[in-house]
Amino acid sequence: MKNKNAVKTKYLIIGNSAGGIGAAEAIRECDPTGSLLIVSDEPYPAYSRPLISEYLSRQRILETMLFRSPGFYAQHRIELLSGQKVKKIDPANKTASLENGSVICWQRLLLATGGLPIVPNIKGMQKEGVFNFTCIDDAKKIDAYLTRVNSAVVIGGGLIGISVSEALFKRGIMVSVVEMKDRVLNTILDEAASAISGRILSEAGIKIITANTVAEIAGQDRVEYVVLANGQEISCEMVVIAIGVLPRLDLVKGTSIKFNRGISIDRCMATSYPDVYACGDASEGWDFITGSDRLTPIWPNAYIGGRVAGYNMAGRQVEYKGGTAMNSIHYFDMDISSAGLVSASDDNSYETLITNSPYRKLILKDNLVKGMIFVRDIEKSGIIYGLMRDGVNVKDYKQSLLSVDFGLIDLPRDLREKRLGVLTAASRVVPLKEMEEQAIAGE
Repeated sequence: MKNKNAVKTKYLIIGNSAGGIGAAEAIRECDPTGSLLIVSDEPYPAYSRPLISEYLSRQRILETMLFRSPGFYAQHRIELLSGQKVKKIDPANKTASLENGSVICWQRLLLATGGLPIVPNIKGMQKEGVFNFTCIDDAKKIDAYLTRVNSAVVIGGGLIGISVSEALFKRGIMVSVVEMKDRVLNTILDEAASAISGRILSEAGIKIITANTVAEIAGQDRVEYVVLANGQEISCEMVVIAIGVLPRLDLVKGTSIKFNRGISIDRCMATSYPDVYACGDASEGWDFITGSDRLTPIWPNAYIGGRVAGYNMAGRQVEYKGGTAMNSIHYFDMDISSAGLVSASDDNSYETLITNSPYRKLILKDNLVKGMIFVRDIEKSGIIYGLMRDGVNVKDYKQSLLSVDFGLIDLPRDLREKRLGVLTAASRVVPLKEMEEQAIAGE
């Protein structure tokens, strides 16, 4: 039974990041007046989470991290409840209960709840000086603590770990990275590219420890050192947990909404329950490379998935064409782009093309690009990603794809003209990193 004092809204979006903003914009394209409410447990307007390392390094302030103008919500007639956490949803009665006791009745719901940091079970985790690094409040807490820190241990050598390591390094902190696997950035790079990255990090002054884990965080009340699984001790005053994130599923557990590793959705971003949608890090979306539903927790996929969800919530049927793993990073003066598969299967149906100095790699199957890695020189990665995304047969020119001089002129005329039409607004070939930024910006 619905609460008579509940707030009523046509559209409820839980989550104020890339997916939620994408959905809100799409809804407003179709329905300019229907009541639209966004609930966020963070007390900030929508900001770019990938930029929190630049906040910590003091290269940015919050105002320069916002990916929509301060007047965005008013301009789009969006009510924002910030700093409020949804405790429970009831799909049958179409209600959401907040921790402050408020109840919201909705007609259509989007779960854009993102992910939660993975917190390992390590002895001493409760000590002062242990932090996560997934949101701006984490960066603020670390920043406030740095006055008592000379050295830090970062647990995790993935994207989050490398980003916080660079930020701490720029603040004059000695950093040791402890990675459980045998190489850094192992989920987005192959062995060769990981080796290049590890060497660049080491040359910059970051201590890299692989094939090991932190067994204990030691000290009196605050962090003084860590003990590795092999017994080695590393002195430090801070530990940053940067292992990764898991989909936030607390709101769907106990309901009839289906989930696996993430919330199950169809190509319209609809869940198994009517009028409930999901997108972004919390959901398992279609991966056009693997041909399956899987977690692809990156911002462009969240934003595009959110737009698809928003259209369908507002009555315009649109299908998600799919995304895939795609990363573009710039740390320690190191540019890297990767997408799709980074290592080929052992079967003979895959073909691998590689060049060195700079390192570039393509993985093909049936003359279709299925994966790519570009290190240092990433300018042409945008063209290659477009061929991969659109399933273009590259048989007639695949040997030139990694050529230093490769460009649109090397494509067949019809395909070149099509690509030129797509890129007219940009008037140039857009590197993959900028493609990600433009996707988030809604361009």
